[in-house]
Amino acid sequence: MAAYRQQRRCDEEAVFVVEGPKMAAEALASGFVIRTVCATTEWLAANGAGVAAECHEVSLAELERLSNQKAPNQVWMLVERKDLNDLKDPDDLILALDRIQDPGNLGTMMRTADWYGIRHIVCSTDTVSCYNPKVVQASMGAVFRTRVEYVDLPQWLATCGMPVFGASLQGEPLPTIHHPLPALKILLIGNESRGISPVAMAHVTHPVLIPNIGGTAESLNASVAAAILIDRLIG
Repeated sequence: MAAYRQQRRCDEEAVFVVEGPKMAAEALASGFVIRTVCATTEWLAANGAGVAAECHEVSLAELERLSNQKAPNQVWMLVERKDLNDLKDPDDLILALDRIQDPGNLGTMMRTADWYGIRHIVCSTDTVSCYNPKVVQASMGAVFRTRVEYVDLPQWLATCGMPVFGASLQGEPLPTIHHPLPALKILLIGNESRGISPVAMAHVTHPVLIPNIGGTAESLNASVAAAILIDRLIG
């Protein structure tokens, strides 16, 4: 089982790792196929030993050898990936991500999208995998409810046929953007340090700026910026 700490092994078998009682509960409620469970006696007693094809009772020491977490917590699961193409596009906003590298940022953006009912996220091929264990944990269950698609992003933007709002230091200040906005639109968020790539920016129809009111901070975290823009643009 320790081999599944390697992302390549998970990709080869189209599975991903879920850890901890909260995420395990999300997995059990999701309808995804759970291939393997390794859990403590207490967790198995509370949740049943038949929740997966393979269930193994393990000690905390054994759980530590499996875990990607600093503090392993009761249960480790191997979950089969599921095609979420049956999720229809949202009625309002699609989130597009260009070269996002930090797993915590992607997971947090998935969680924010889930909160606002955004079911479709489109990523550049060099964005971190949505099945990276740190992304899965940070998503807080959104990985089970959000379709994340990896595409040639500039090409996809060129053919999407929708207005594209992109975070930009040269954009229109966010407070001056008023509703009603286009019924279906795209919000494009760029790399944590480099922003939106020039080839993707060429397809932005509405550059937007979050004003630096305090005037002292150098930048906003990418996931925080995404949350602010989603809140303004949705609805």
